[in-house]
Amino acid sequence: MSHTHDGAPGPLSTPSRPNVSAHASTTLLSTPNSRGASVVSNHLGLLGVNVNKVFPWIERDIELAQTCLVDDMLRIFLQRASDNPHTEQPDLLTTCLEKVVRVLSTTPSAGDFHPSRIKEHLAKYASHQVETDSYAPSSNVALKCLEGVNIKGMPAKRSDVDIICQVNDHPILQDHQDRTSQRKPDVLILPCKRALATLREGYRDMTADEFKLTSAAAKPESRLFWEDVLACIEFKRPTKKLPKPPPSYEVKEYTPTDPEFRPQPPISEPEPVRRSARKATQTASNNSSQRKADATLQSASKRAKTEDETETETKLDVIVQTGLYAAGMFASNVAVKHLINLVIVGDVVWIWYYVRQGSIQCSGFNFIQDFPRFMVLLYAFQRFSLADWGRNPDFKRDENSDSHKVIIGDVDLELHTSHKDRVTHYGLKGRATNVFPVTSEKLAKDHPQIAKDGMVAKVFWGEEQRIGEPDILTKVYEVVEEHEAVKGHVPYLLWHHKFENPTSEIREALGVSEPKKGSRVLYILVFRKLRPITDLQGADFFKVWQQCISCHYALWQAGVLHRDVSPGNLMWYWGEDDTLVGVLNDYDLSSLATVQGPEGNERTGTVPFMAIDLLTEKGQRGEVKHLYRHDLESFMWVLVWVSFRYKDGRLLPRKSRCFDQWATAPAEDCGKEKVFFLRELLEYKFPDIDPRMSDLVMDCCQVLKSDAYRRETLGYKQRRGQVVTEEMELDDARFLNLFTSATSWVQLKDGLS
Repeated sequence: MSHTHDGAPGPLSTPSRPNVSAHASTTLLSTPNSRGASVVSNHLGLLGVNVNKVFPWIERDIELAQTCLVDDMLRIFLQRASDNPHTEQPDLLTTCLEKVVRVLSTTPSAGDFHPSRIKEHLAKYASHQVETDSYAPSSNVALKCLEGVNIKGMPAKRSDVDIICQVNDHPILQDHQDRTSQRKPDVLILPCKRALATLREGYRDMTADEFKLTSAAAKPESRLFWEDVLACIEFKRPTKKLPKPPPSYEVKEYTPTDPEFRPQPPISEPEPVRRSARKATQTASNNSSQRKADATLQSASKRAKTEDETETETKLDVIVQTGLYAAGMFASNVAVKHLINLVIVGDVVWIWYYVRQGSIQCSGFNFIQDFPRFMVLLYAFQRFSLADWGRNPDFKRDENSDSHKVIIGDVDLELHTSHKDRVTHYGLKGRATNVFPVTSEKLAKDHPQIAKDGMVAKVFWGEEQRIGEPDILTKVYEVVEEHEAVKGHVPYLLWHHKFENPTSEIREALGVSEPKKGSRVLYILVFRKLRPITDLQGADFFKVWQQCISCHYALWQAGVLHRDVSPGNLMWYWGEDDTLVGVLNDYDLSSLATVQGPEGNERTGTVPFMAIDLLTEKGQRGEVKHLYRHDLESFMWVLVWVSFRYKDGRLLPRKSRCFDQWATAPAEDCGKEKVFFLRELLEYKFPDIDPRMSDLVMDCCQVLKSDAYRRETLGYKQRRGQVVTEEMELDDARFLNLFTSATSWVQLKDGLS
């Protein structure tokens, strides 16, 4: 059942954003961290990650893919496309196989779209060492032959989508937070009208049938777009010839291939961590080891520059390539429920089904020797609606305005999905948070003061097991009434809606293990538009930053545990009298202190800003309790990150900034890098920033080092059996006071007064 709430109570003072390891038997004290693209994908622009080099995280997204038998998936596809999709039809697959065998047994004729032509194309594919020139025609001929096939319980004709297989040889581009991905899939399944639109003006009178046999088998004349692509087919062709098609086809039981499931590729580690070129090397030294260290730093700087300016082609496993295609398709479409891609290695095809809960790989089958099964797959595809392909019918694309419109109840929304301020997710699993500027006549009328500053829609897939962000915000708004530090410093929720149809439905239908583990549902939340803290510098940055810290402390003491402090979650707006007002944003990974144990199955935290304790092996397994001091330490890493990487509200060029590898290194390596940074802080050269801010960075880092040393010393004493009267953990107020009493903090705060 879906849930909609309009005019949610906002703070009145606000003027008018993994899976458990082998150690799972250990008691979990926090949520284990995921290893996939969600680590970086919501923060590509913030972290400065090259979107064309995220394949190690895509590999992690697919490494734990669940599996199913292909016939089980075919039954679901046929059921989905049938006249009665909610009524089980157990014999439908057998009926369809029998029907297509009769189609393939039709007496040969001279027609271009006669079933006999399919065998000709398959034989050509088997004998040539060319991947795609025969595949598209054979599939298109098969689709044409299936148009008039009438099977009881199935639609008598194809859907209005009218799919076609199109050979592709153009890179498909997709923007992600000021970065652009480039992918070039072998064959695309897309609506025929979209394929015809690629023809030059003088050729657009070509019939669809002519196109399917000629142009569809050749490189398209213009680029295609991910939003038009329904599925990708990626080939890996062996050097030897393949067995020819059999003389005739018959209905037979599924024959497992060898291997039955495509083996997962070995996980590529991200590029090794290199010390930053921003580390100061100007100190004169005659020491040879120092000179060697300096040379290494300069070499690293040159390498970083080369990698930033020229992209090298990385040879990827076919499974990873199709995963990257799915990531592009997810990112270019709004609120997509699922995606389907095909992997073909030689004469074996594997179906991959992607949902935000995790991917599913079907067992393979030989599409040349068992072409009837492939015909049934095409038959189901041909009768799919856009919703069956995973497009969300509630989000209607308006091609004239390049936006998506949503009407739920009496609330109208227009999501400006191509706006420069949009934030899109790039990955396969997780919340997949997208943020778009939004306009609404209803909400503008209900909230005129807020609407004039702009509104944003946050669209994401939340875990069913977690308390939803709207419910967390209900508790937050209760705290607003009691704490001045929170009033005006939390996001104003204008409206929200929770959709039905959890991602677990496909897993339950397939009968895979633990179908509800990590299950997700789609949310859309509308907030007042806020600005990122990275726009600010100097005293303005400090004001917003410390307001967020004060708000966070009050919420934590009231039982609202944020647990995902990062620059992307520290925002601001212009308040009364043109004053800066900081906002602690994004509560979709927050929890309530009244809930015992970890919630859900998703990481809590963004790696470059997580506390060092949580980046250890134990921390990543969820065996370290998430404390207040961990979140406060995250605020300090935000301070460090912005101070060294931003100037005048803009991210510094790669050659001039440090910590790039914090964003891409495995969590444990990132933790070690932070320890190194704290130890070597005086060797790092600050950019041209307010001296008071560099003093604040040094003072806060010194507090982190001192408290870590204090806890380490107490640990040594306890291990030796000495009596220790001092508490290992300081109470929250005392720990916060270590920072707020620092000289630089006091001076900056006095300056604001």
